[in-house]
Amino acid sequence: MTSATASIVDVQGSRDTRRLAIDKVGIKDLRHPVTILNRDGRLQHTVGNFCLYVDLPHDRRGTHMSRFLEILNDRVEPLSRNGIEQLLTTISATLESNNAYLELSFPYFIAKQAPVSGVGSLLDYDVTLFGEKRGETADVAVKVLVPVTSLCPCSKQISDYGAHNQRSHITLTASVQEGLWIEDLIDIVENEASCQIYGLIKRPDEKFITERAYDNPKFVEDLVRDIAARLNTHPRISAYTVESENFESIHNHSAYALIQCNKSETTLPKA
Repeated sequence: MTSATASIVDVQGSRDTRRLAIDKVGIKDLRHPVTILNRDGRLQHTVGNFCLYVDLPHDRRGTHMSRFLEILNDRVEPLSRNGIEQLLTTISATLESNNAYLELSFPYFIAKQAPVSGVGSLLDYDVTLFGEKRGETADVAVKVLVPVTSLCPCSKQISDYGAHNQRSHITLTASVQEGLWIEDLIDIVENEASCQIYGLIKRPDEKFITERAYDNPKFVEDLVRDIAARLNTHPRISAYTVESENFESIHNHSAYALIQCNKSETTLPKA
């Protein structure tokens, strides 16, 4: 600390007499470069939207907001589950707080090959990482929004030809352990859809996708149930919320379904 800095009054660090602790205080909606370690061991560079918070004791006037940015600016390691825990530990120690919180949203890109032509392209997914450190305990959750195709079983059953389908947004939020990747969660969702989607396709691919969806019709209820059944048996997922919003092609409204589960509090159905 320079002599000039030492001579400036630390207003945030002064005492407060209102005896009201603050649960969360910090910075919100800060855009900052971020590096994510993917399942193949490669690094993906993207731009994240950060929300970083700590708790504040009743006798402290304020927190030091600039320290959040200093921590991000100094950080060079890619983010993984362990990386999030380390970041929360650094925030808690630097801000002298018991609890630390993180929300980080970013676009995540996966290289996919079309099912017939094999043409490659990137598909973007919206991902949010949640981190919470209370004392010595840290929890990390991942939310992925996965666009898929769904086809209506009722429409297929009652129609002489064809069936209406739609693009669906499936949102999966899961409390995860180390060793579970963003790609793993996306795979679970896409494998239970009527058909997954691709960034770039050719006519043979379009035929395949259309027929695959027709052979695999699912209501919005089927989507969340089939995904939940997979999550219930996954050893690295302790809790989850799975939602599906189907943007109906024959209505001016969406169909929606949700299942929530905390495995430690719920008796799961046996297979």
